Amino acid sequence: MSASTSSISAATPSLQQAAAQFDKQPDKQLESSARASAFSKSWFGDLRRKVIDDRIPYVLSNAEMPHEIFDVLGLPVVTGEWWGGVISAKRLAGGYLDRLNAQGFHKGLGAYNSLGLMSLIAEFDNPPWGGLPAPALICAPHREQSAERVNAMVAEGLGIPYVGIEMPASTRFYPRWWEMARRDWEDLYEPHRIDLILEQYREMVKVAEHIAGRKLDVDALRTLVGKVNEQESNFDQARELIASAKSCPVRVAEQMSNSMTAQWHRGSEWSVAHSKYFLDEVAARVKAGTGVIENEKIRLMWVGVGLWQNTAFYRAFEESHGAVFVWSMYLALAADGYIKHNLQDPLRALAARYCNLGEQAHAAPWAGEWMVHEGRRHRVDGAIMLASPNQRHQLAGNVFQKEALEAAGIPVLEICIDPNDNRSWDEAAMRALVARFLEERVVK
Repeated sequence: MSASTSSISAATPSLQQAAAQFDKQPDKQLESSARASAFSKSWFGDLRRKVIDDRIPYVLSNAEMPHEIFDVLGLPVVTGEWWGGVISAKRLAGGYLDRLNAQGFHKGLGAYNSLGLMSLIAEFDNPPWGGLPAPALICAPHREQSAERVNAMVAEGLGIPYVGIEMPASTRFYPRWWEMARRDWEDLYEPHRIDLILEQYREMVKVAEHIAGRKLDVDALRTLVGKVNEQESNFDQARELIASAKSCPVRVAEQMSNSMTAQWHRGSEWSVAHSKYFLDEVAARVKAGTGVIENEKIRLMWVGVGLWQNTAFYRAFEESHGAVFVWSMYLALAADGYIKHNLQDPLRALAARYCNLGEQAHAAPWAGEWMVHEGRRHRVDGAIMLASPNQRHQLAGNVFQKEALEAAGIPVLEICIDPNDNRSWDEAAMRALVARFLEERVVK
């Protein structure tokens, strides 16, 4: 049993109470959303008990890592970006970052990748849900220099191992990569690149096995990755329903929260069941003709990582302009990026999954073509693009994504804001900026 699955029983009472809490959350239209929120809080409380009281080790991992390895080894996994999102959603990111700046960390530090990790060394009086306990291992891919340095510094300060994975660059590019990614991944991502990542994963497995006190069961890993495929297939069907519905049936913030809560526990019994529950709820809304709002006039896509510091902003233009956000990368990438068949060697399949997961969402030429495809599929009228100067590896790709979308007839507005750091958020200014874009470039 994976670590994610083993905590389900402890979370069940909260899940049963989710429906009762649903009416208290007017921003949420889906019962799935209340269930996901309840599960996350209950799971984390169970994790703290295991780590603090039972001395069970856990792994603090970057989002773009094979969590399935740790699950099979019985090591719970906390995703740094998820924990940073929890801090941001509670509007506490600024307080944490102020403390880090006072400790000498520069203000240009990318909060999206570092906030969850840095919370381990930033003393805070009332951390969310009791705070993050010290992990036994930190792991992440090498995506940008600042994140790499932060990972190493925090691990050194805690006296725990850090495993960083070098990510080789592509030497060839296929058009419409999403059509190859599920079955032809060996050709798409190039054998020599997969080989390099696989070699590093094997070394990481040795470190994790030492912490867990047992060997990795490859057959169990294969089974778990198969369950992940089942989960992502449910999200794939949900995406198709959302794209083809006359009016958008699910707010983008709820697409994000439901898909990503399951992603952080992917392949577990709860996550597979939740993805099906979400799919069924979306299907019921589409069949009933239920939309996010009654008079949908404008369909928007959100390009970039989530605005975790203020997901309510996605609803800001529903009444004033009839504008609904119908797409973000999270639900789409669950299907196009994660599903991998041909699992004879499941560790190799995982290495292939992460060869280009970040590039497919943010970098040329992978992201632009995919964004245009998804934009047309979802019949969007415009795109709002996050341009965070502190997310350098993502910011560089914006130029090419914007060019591709504009060339396809989809107008783009870039908003310069950090996805997590609420200190610079100006609600009135942001509303005015987007409203002007809708009125001048989108409304016909």
